Amino acid sequence: MIRSILMGIVAGARSMTPLAMVANAARKGELPADNGAPRFLAHPLVSLGTTALAVYELVGDKQKSAPDRIIPPAVVIRSLNAAFAGMALAPRRHRFAAAAAAGATAAIASYVTFSARMRSMRDHSQASTGFVEDAIVLSAATAAVRA
Repeated sequence: MIRSILMGIVAGARSMTPLAMVANAARKGELPADNGAPRFLAHPLVSLGTTALAVYELVGDKQKSAPDRIIPPAVVIRSLNAAFAGMALAPRRHRFAAAAAAGATAAIASYVTFSARMRSMRDHSQASTGFVEDAIVLSAATAAVRA
């Protein structure tokens, strides 16, 4: 369950990173045994597509025109992506609880990470704070998938 919650935190900052990380792990056969991931997640096109979307988000986040992550549609999408990724990282018997925990964590983390980013942007640029956030997010997502 910890892995799913960690992926929820990741989704609070970057909505597509959890799906990309889980799809890549599924493609490589690196998800835990008896996981709750659907089989299509391991398809190379799914892995490629989610990775492309995650990279696009990483780049777009540094733009002045990037929308706030706390607008309601963004929070819903983050929560759904986190729930799906959290389910994929959990044993089948815990997949619904893991999905709920990851989704709820993502909603909360959206506001927490937004607040932290806005505070850090008082002293640093949008790009530099974004790169620091990216490093934290990618490290956490990697840890969640490989733990």
